[in-house]
Formats: sequence, C-alpha cells, structure tokens
Amino acid sequence: MTRTVFCKKYQQELEGLDKAPYPGPKGQDIYNNVSKKAWEEWMAHQTMLINEKHLSMMDPASRKFLQGEMDKFLSGEDFEQAEGYVPPSE
Repeated sequence: MTRTVFCKKYQQELEGLDKAPYPGPKGQDIYNNVSKKAWEEWMAHQTMLINEKHLSMMDPASRKFLQGEMDKFLSGEDFEQAEGYVPPSE
C-alpha cells in the first residue's frame, strides 16, 4: 500500500516519499509533509539551479542558497528561477 501525505506544496493528499531524503529533523519534516511529486520536481529544479548558476556544492554559501530555495519551493512560495533558462525542445 502506498503511503500518502498532505503535501504542503500542493495542499492535497498525495503519494509520500519512501524514506527521508535528509538525516535529522529536516529530513523527517520533508518525509512527513512533502509528496513524492513535489520532491522530484524540486530535485529537477535544484539541478537546473546548480547548472545554470554554476553553483559549487563545496561552497557553504551555495549550499545555504539551495537550502533556502528548497524551503521556498516546497512551501509554495516564490522561488529563484535561472535567468535565461530555456527547456530543451523535443
């Protein structure tokens, strides 16, 4: 049986994650309150931000920036977009 959560991004009951994506309280909060759909969308958006903004995960400021953007994204707030990004055409 699929586990469901009330997703804080979509404000509806959706399929939940299989496990917490982070250790500790932050990971548990995401596990309890973020749907699999929202998390997968965040992962794709995070990758785009890292690539388009040339972020280094070795840089604490870049990690802090992404953490803040993740919180905004998953809460349904306005979040950073990559300027000039054009999705690949099929």
